[in-house]
Amino acid sequence: MKRHPKLHTALVIGSLATLLVVGLAAAQTAPKVGSGDIVADRKRLMKLNGASMADLQAKAKAGTIGAIAVNAETIALNAMHIPILFPPGSATGNTRARADIWQKWAGFENAARNLQILAEKLRDAAQAKDATAVEAMVKTFGKQGCGMCHLPMADGTLFGPHFRSLE
Repeated sequence: MKRHPKLHTALVIGSLATLLVVGLAAAQTAPKVGSGDIVADRKRLMKLNGASMADLQAKAKAGTIGAIAVNAETIALNAMHIPILFPPGSATGNTRARADIWQKWAGFENAARNLQILAEKLRDAAQAKDATAVEAMVKTFGKQGCGMCHLPMADGTLFGPHFRSLE
């Protein structure tokens, strides 16, 4: 049997090139987030944030400062995912997402990052059981964190699906 070193080299290089192209294509595929229904997933995240906010406010009123840390951590982790849950083109269907989210994307990302930073500071103060700092932060957290995008509900308590302009 006759050996063809050039053919062998060409096959090896061709195979490696194919693997490289397939690998790069796979690496560039966006990961599936949640259920695959982006609007439903972001509503779930926002409801979880609302529940965490209500729970941390109740804990603050009860004076269980250290217990607030888990709620603040939940909000901080969720805040990291907020921009991912608002991809371009997801303003359709059963959503109240405003067009200025995408028109003012940098402001939206900054608002999510701000929420994360505030929640992390609140978490840290709660873990340190710094009652004075936690009480001060809880008083302004809704307005300075959630309130960057959301308006307060009619009764003035929690922030709801009524949106503030990202200016």
